[in-house]
Amino acid sequence: MSTLSLSGDRRRAPRPRAERPPWEEPPSRAGQAGKGTVLALVVLAVLVPLYCVVLTSLSTQGAVNRAGGIVLVPDGLTLNAYSTMLSGGPVAQALLVSLGITVVGTLFSMVVSVLCAYGLSRSRSLGHRFLLMLLIVTMFVSGGLIPSFLVVVGLGGLDQYWSLILPTAVSVFNILVLRSFYSGTAAELIDAARMDGAGEWRILWSVVLPTSRAVTAVVTLFYAVGYWNSFFNVMLYMGTDSTKWPLQYVLYSYVSQGVAMPGQSNAGFGSGHSVTTPLALQMAVVVLTLVPVLIVFPFLQKHFAKGMLTGAIKG
Repeated sequence: MSTLSLSGDRRRAPRPRAERPPWEEPPSRAGQAGKGTVLALVVLAVLVPLYCVVLTSLSTQGAVNRAGGIVLVPDGLTLNAYSTMLSGGPVAQALLVSLGITVVGTLFSMVVSVLCAYGLSRSRSLGHRFLLMLLIVTMFVSGGLIPSFLVVVGLGGLDQYWSLILPTAVSVFNILVLRSFYSGTAAELIDAARMDGAGEWRILWSVVLPTSRAVTAVVTLFYAVGYWNSFFNVMLYMGTDSTKWPLQYVLYSYVSQGVAMPGQSNAGFGSGHSVTTPLALQMAVVVLTLVPVLIVFPFLQKHFAKGMLTGAIKG
C-alpha cells in the first residue's frame, strides 16, 4: 500500500512549468511606456510636417512674411492659394493629366499583370517555366536608361502620353506576388469549374479573381501610387509644353526649380493687395498631390496587410 501511495503521489506531483521565451512574457510598465513614447514621436514626425505644409498653404502673404517662411501658428487663413491653383491654370490642367495617366496606366498594368500571373501559375501552360525565369532575370538585369530612351524615341514616343505608361507598365515583382497567390487557389474550385464546362477565361474571372481581392487591391494600389508619383519619365519624353505635364512634374518645377506660374509674379498672386504668396501656392500643390492617396488608402488598408501577408506565405 505504501508503494502504491508513493507512486500515486509521484504521479500527482505537479511538473515544473517550462519557462516561456522572452517575447511571450507580458510587457513591463517601462516597456509599454517606451513603446508609447516611440510611437508618439513617430506620429509627430509624420503629422508635424504635414500640419506645417497644410497651414502654410492656407496662409496669406503677410502671415508667411511674419513667420519667415513655413507657418507654425495659424494667422490670416485664406483659400486663395487653392482658388488660384484650381482656377483653370496649369495646375488644374496638370491634375487632369495625372488623373488620366493614373487611371489608364493602372488599368492597363493590372490587365497585363493579372493575365501574365495567371498564365504562369498554371503548371500545364506552354513554356511557363522559361517565361518565369525570363521575367526573373529582368529584375536583376536591365537594358539601361539610354537603350530604353532610344527605343521610345524610335517608336515615336516623344511628347506622347503613352511614353509615360508603357515603359513602366509592368512590374515583375507584382506579377510574382499575383502568381504566388494564384498558385495557391484551391484546386477543388478550379476542378469543379472545369467540370461545369468553364474555360480558362471563365475560371480566371469567376473563380480566381473573386478569391484574390486582397492581393488585387494591394497591387492596384502599388501601380496607382507609382503612376501618380511618377515624374522622371516626363523629364525624358515630354517637351517644354507645360499643358502636357502631370501634376508631379509641375510640383517639381515650382518647388525644386523655382518656376513661377505663368502670369504670376514672385511678389505674390492676385490683384493689387496680393494675398497669396508663391510659397503658399507651392504648399497647396503639395497638398493636392497628397489628397488622392490619403483618400484611397483608407479604403484599401484592410486589404493591404492581408494581401501582402497571404501572398508572402503562399509564395
